[in-house]
Parts: sequence; C-alpha cells; structure tokens
Amino acid sequence: MSSLSYQKNGDYQIPNLRLQETSQPLGKYGRMRRKYLQEHRPVLWNQMILSETLYPHLLEIEQTAQCRLDTMLPQMAKAAGVTEQLKASDPMTWAGLMNNLKAQAEEILMKELIFA
Repeated sequence: MSSLSYQKNGDYQIPNLRLQETSQPLGKYGRMRRKYLQEHRPVLWNQMILSETLYPHLLEIEQTAQCRLDTMLPQMAKAAGVTEQLKASDPMTWAGLMNNLKAQAEEILMKELIFA
C-alpha cells in the first residue's frame, strides 16, 4: 500500500485519491460494477480506494463474469435446443434465440455479481 498524499483545503487536509494505474482496461462488467459501487455503495467504494483493492476487485468481477457467461451460454443453448443445424437452416431464428439467451445470462450475472 502506497502512502497517501494530502492537499490543504482551508483548515482541512484532503487526501489525493487516485485509482491504480494499470495497462489492462476494464471491460463491460468491471465498469458496471464500478458504477454500481460509486452510486449505491459509496462507503465500500471509498474503503476500496483507500486500501487500493478497488481495481483488483473490478478485474476479478470482469474475469469471473466473462468466464461464467462463456460457460452458461452453451449450456443454455443446449437446453433450449439451439443447434448448429438451426443456425444453418434458419439464421434469423438462431440469432434471435441466442440474443435472448445472452440477455437471460447477463441478467443472472447482474444479480449475482454486479449488484451483490
């Protein structure tokens, strides 16, 4: 943990808070989690910034969500009967079903990971 620097504002010392710099950008789910924490969990947000655990947490959420989505989609497609044969014979129906399944999977991820 690096030492915090402060700036004087009147009679108060205000910490200069910055997110950790990294070369790996956040994806969709990491950004959604960050926005949720900022807007709905400000105390946790501040604690994570001060302890420098925010960015690793957001990366973990991103990786977990992506991994779960990659696992859930094929299983849901198999359960719904969405096959490669359907994709070849009726691509529009296949695309609609896959979009619906992805939306369902993302709703599950939102509830379990992003808004938890």
